[in-house]
Amino acid sequence: MVINANVLRVLVVLLLLAGCGARSDFSAPRNLDDACAMSSERPRYFAAMRAAERRWGISVPVQMAIIHAESRFIGDARTPFRWSAGVIPMGRQSSAFGYSQALDRTWEEYQAETGNRRARRDRIEDATDFIGWYSQKSVERNGIALSDARNLYLAYHEGHTGFARQSFLAKPWLINVADRVANRAVMYDQQLRACRRF
Repeated sequence: MVINANVLRVLVVLLLLAGCGARSDFSAPRNLDDACAMSSERPRYFAAMRAAERRWGISVPVQMAIIHAESRFIGDARTPFRWSAGVIPMGRQSSAFGYSQALDRTWEEYQAETGNRRARRDRIEDATDFIGWYSQKSVERNGIALSDARNLYLAYHEGHTGFARQSFLAKPWLINVADRVANRAVMYDQQLRACRRF
């Protein structure tokens, strides 16, 4: 079968446009410092976070602050490449991927425990559910309150065992990030209350 050159051009343009559309799904919202603007721009994000809040008990502002710290709301975020001698690529720093920056092994544990085998780290619904699941584990294993954004983030970053060993104490930069997560969670909470998104 011979395809007309004009038909082929149209198909190529449609494929390019479809690719552009798919890519935009992974882009960050325009204003990451305004929870109300984000909720208007990305209502799907907020539906996902509300569902995770209902299922796991972790508030929308805390989820938002963790996602902001991990990926800046970029759905296909990855860790940077490591380089040897500045020119030889040595692979990525870790297997962290997606909104939640979940590692391969932790994501597989989440999938097995929740029975959500089709979950994807670049789907906001699955990423927020993962954050809720992981935070609930932090409550069970380390006694962290679901409202304690700072310590939830430290456990999220260091793992439950690392948090229990207080490995973060040797990482002042991480403590600073956790403090910013806590402050951002408070900011998002105040903003969402002011624009009546709760």
